[in-house]
Amino acid sequence: MQQDRVEVLQRPYQERRAPLEQLFTDRTLTAPWVLVPMTTDLAKAREWLETWTDVSGVEGLLIKPLTSKYLPSYRGWTKVRRRDTTEAIIGAVTGTLTHPGLLVLARHDQAGRLRAVGRTVPLRPEQARQVGEHLSVAGPGHPFEGVRFAASWGSRDVLDVVLVRPDLVAEVSADRAVDLGVFRHRSGSSGSAWT
Repeated sequence: MQQDRVEVLQRPYQERRAPLEQLFTDRTLTAPWVLVPMTTDLAKAREWLETWTDVSGVEGLLIKPLTSKYLPSYRGWTKVRRRDTTEAIIGAVTGTLTHPGLLVLARHDQAGRLRAVGRTVPLRPEQARQVGEHLSVAGPGHPFEGVRFAASWGSRDVLDVVLVRPDLVAEVSADRAVDLGVFRHRSGSSGSAWT
């Protein structure tokens, strides 16, 4: 960013923000240009987290120190995502049936087909034991037969999964961020699972 042909990247955020706000005012910029709202009021930030994350594409708040400089390729800010408790069917696991490592989660689409929607973070030992007590190996015709699951977002590495009977539902804590029905980030198991 430049102001009057002077580089301002090394200036604190609050000094970089002021000319940006002035630019939007002076030029009456409108969509597709958007000035991201900003506040130092904690109550206002909490309100935004609760209301704005209901809007598609908004997954949370970005917290920046007012004194921070802009450092390209450096993540010095904190993202606070809104998380909700939701339910999903367990379609596969990593590890073994008695000691699952993580759960591959699924939901039925509008046509009634079971579709993968995400996976959990690695299970804690007690969670793995509790879930493992209820898992059973899938029979022929499982909807995930032949499906390969990436080890991480954008990775070519493939998860080694065990398909399970899709009759167990897990309650998970998941981000609001969903792309085409798939959780954008891994879900945390809340510890509940039932058939």
